[in-house]
Amino acid sequence: MRILIIGAGAVGGHLCSQLSDEGHDVTLIDTDETKLRRIENDLNILTIQGNGASAEVLEEAGIQKADLFIAVTNIDEVNLIACILAKEYGVVRKVARVRNEEYLSVSSPLNQSSLGLDLLINPDHAMCEEILRICSHLEAFESIELARGDVTLIGYEIRDNSQLCGITLMDIRELKGLYDFVIPAIVRGKETIVPRGEDEIRPDDKIYFIVRRRDIPKLEELIGVKSKRPEKVFIIGGGQVGVRVARALEEQDIQVFLVDNDPKQCEFLAEALDETVILNVDGLNGHELINEGIDTSDLVIAVTSEDTTNILASLLAKHLGAKKCITRISRPDFIPLLGKLGIDVPLSSRLVAANMILKFVRRGTILSAATLLGSHAEVLEFVVSNRWPYASMSIKDIPLPRGVNIGAIVREGQVEIPTGASQIFPNDKLIIFTLKEVAPELEKLFSVY
Repeated sequence: MRILIIGAGAVGGHLCSQLSDEGHDVTLIDTDETKLRRIENDLNILTIQGNGASAEVLEEAGIQKADLFIAVTNIDEVNLIACILAKEYGVVRKVARVRNEEYLSVSSPLNQSSLGLDLLINPDHAMCEEILRICSHLEAFESIELARGDVTLIGYEIRDNSQLCGITLMDIRELKGLYDFVIPAIVRGKETIVPRGEDEIRPDDKIYFIVRRRDIPKLEELIGVKSKRPEKVFIIGGGQVGVRVARALEEQDIQVFLVDNDPKQCEFLAEALDETVILNVDGLNGHELINEGIDTSDLVIAVTSEDTTNILASLLAKHLGAKKCITRISRPDFIPLLGKLGIDVPLSSRLVAANMILKFVRRGTILSAATLLGSHAEVLEFVVSNRWPYASMSIKDIPLPRGVNIGAIVREGQVEIPTGASQIFPNDKLIIFTLKEVAPELEKLFSVY
């Protein structure tokens, strides 16, 4: 696929890396020559210096032959104008990132429908959705709903006292009648392991499970944890993300404290929110925070615009006694380091936004895709064609690439957690875990007709 990307920032760079690794023909446009040279040195892509909202620059980039156009600069107007031009040149699929919420309104003259866009993404909205999803499974470090919510890929860190410590996956299979799940991956330090029967679970391992949503309580009982809705939440940062999350938690009757050091912003927050307690204090002032009760909070969410502030505020909150922290960062390469520091759930704005775009980019047999935080892996949803040569075969007889696990089969609305003997039939939806480096090979396997 020929893909034209405007914007060499955090999201654009990540998309270039992912899509070029998958074999797509990627061209990147940006005004910053330094960013372009750095990305060009690392990736097999074409870069062009110039304004992405210029027809001349777009023609130089070969927009007439583009199958997909993605505009993700930091300027909304550039992204929208670029997409309007792409529409005039006949590009079939167009994606834009915007920060101004006005463009998301149905009544706006420049909304997704009127501009002819296929996807309009607001990073703050995407981040809010991710945070609220995590709040629903507080003991998990990551949770992704699949198969329209019937299946969940959920990750837990294994504690020293868990009964899973020291046992192998072969031992766990003996529990199949009692606990129905698949373990597609173990993240151990910087390594992502696709486990086999003899692999042993160790303390501090981060383990992903693919499980029916209704079976999550039984799974948590096995692991030795119990998720419950937080009762007391502190949010550090009163920007758009902080306000949206606070409002959503208010609706769930959760006690919310919103911290911001800007007096004018606090006045706005007090008018915008009904039940939230607004605190005009520094998120790094431990004395003030402990006076307000942060030491007894179930969850602290650090979502200021500064990575350093978010990291330090989270570490301080944990030191003061907060049970869990969600920390917003802009750079996903920091995620493995933050885990070692004691950060519970680091969330990369870049990955959250890029995941939404990647879900859209996948076409054909792939319904959706998501990159797993802190790992070199993805979870994909495939639909099986009736022309697929391996249809009606057992999983153990299908030549799946090494580094791939089929975690669930959805057939006529029913979910099966498979074994090697499970058969795959046409029109089945498959939830598949894969290491990133073998994802293109997996796509080819499911595209052979």
